[in-house]
Order: sequence, then C-alpha cells, then structure tokens
Amino acid sequence: MVDRHKARKMNDMNSATEEPCVILCMKWGTLYGPDYVNVLYAAVADNITIPFRFVCLTDDRTGLRPEVECFDIPPMDLGPDRFAFGGWPKLSVFARDLCGLKGRALFVDLDTIIVGDITPMVQMEGGVCLIREWRRFADYFRKWGVNGMTSIFAFTLGEQPQILQKFMDDPDYAFANYRSEQRWVTDTAHDMRFWPEGWVVSFKRNLLAPPLLNRVIPPKSPPPGARIVAFHGEPRPIHVVPDRGQRWGNWSRYGRGAVPFVRDYWLRYGGSDPA
Repeated sequence: MVDRHKARKMNDMNSATEEPCVILCMKWGTLYGPDYVNVLYAAVADNITIPFRFVCLTDDRTGLRPEVECFDIPPMDLGPDRFAFGGWPKLSVFARDLCGLKGRALFVDLDTIIVGDITPMVQMEGGVCLIREWRRFADYFRKWGVNGMTSIFAFTLGEQPQILQKFMDDPDYAFANYRSEQRWVTDTAHDMRFWPEGWVVSFKRNLLAPPLLNRVIPPKSPPPGARIVAFHGEPRPIHVVPDRGQRWGNWSRYGRGAVPFVRDYWLRYGGSDPA
C-alpha cells in the first residue's frame, strides 16, 4: 500500500505540471451498489502517486461520493438484453471522444481489490495493456489461444477508436461470433500487451485452494508484488466480507465466512459491513 500522505504530497508537487491520468469504472444496473464505487475511489487514492481523476460511467449516481466524476454511459443502442450480457458496454470507453476526457486511462472493474501501487499500471507503455486470461481446467484439454481479459486495462483515451467502431458497424456479427467483449478487444486492439507476471492475480485461480481442498484450506493472501486482485465471476468481494460463517462460491470455488484481507480492505476504505 502506498503511504497516503506521501502520495498526497507528490500529487501536490506534480499537479501544476503533470496532466492527471484517468481512472475509469463503470456501474449499471443493480448488481453493484454505490459502496463498490466509493471503496474503489478510496483505494485508488491510497495506492497511486501521480495526479488522477476518478471517473464513473453510470446510469445511477445515487450515493456516490463527491470526488467521483460521473458521466452517463455513452449510448450504444444495443437493447437491454445485449447491453447487460458480457460487458459489451465497456467498449464505449474506446470512443474517439469519451466525455472530453484525455490522456492515459486505467479501467478497473468494480469487483476488484487494489493491494499495491497502481502507478506503474497507468504508466505502462502499449496500445491496450490488459490481463492475459487465466486458464480454466478444461483449457488444458483443448487448443489454447491468446486472449485478454478486460477486468483491468490501460489505454490512451481516443487512440483505439477502431475497437468500438468495428463493433458498431456490425454488432450482429460480434454477438454471433464472440462470447464476450474481452475477446473482441483481443482481436481488434492495436499494440496489445499483457500485464507483467504477478501484477494482477485472480482470487479464484491463484488464491483459492483447488476444489475439495478449498473446504479445509482457506484462501491465501495476495503475494508480494501483486497490485490488484481480480474477482471475475463468483464469488464477488461482497460475498466474502461478512464474518458470519456464510457459504459462498459454488461447488468448485467454495468457501465460508470472511476472507480477512478482503474484509479489511472493504471496511478500511469505507464500505458498509454486510454482517
């Protein structure tokens, strides 16, 4: 964790000469409440050493803290079913002009835990920098391609408009041939790069014990050098915050009660206690 007083001092020193980066998140529907955005803002502020703007693209600004800059999610005319499935609204951030925002941006999913300095992630060179998809068990028995995951990705605003434009030119083709927006990004991004090994770890792939063993072995804490823990799919962070012995996950990604580092993170950065 970056020392917040040191980071604030560095922000003050650099703000006059350095263009702030943009930390982006997106919230639509009811799956994620305002706590997710507010906690993420506090965690970013505590783990970055350069000036930043925190922007939430959303359909509901209720309950969001005043430091969060809110903009409407750019219209994509997908219809409610397509809009909600697979994260396709994320493609809107690749518009040639996104709400007048400029500079380097880091998009962060709301179901993400920041555990280290994210400054190098914003500053990493490349067209689109994203997660290399973690292998599932079934992937070891079939052809394995190179695919990116868009839980956390960096890019320069306005410099990858083809990602959105090609989709909008023929969305029917995209939905017929792609399971999710992240594979679309993998195929249409220019100068795609992956985060260095260990920067982003998966809760369910890297920290949770294998099936059956996870019934007796608790989840591990993030390793040294990790900057972000991604909660892609089940369980979500809010499921492992309560400390009441609740079951969470599913038969293969199983656990009980609070995961200490997640509970500490959630409460430390202002999240309400579900217990």
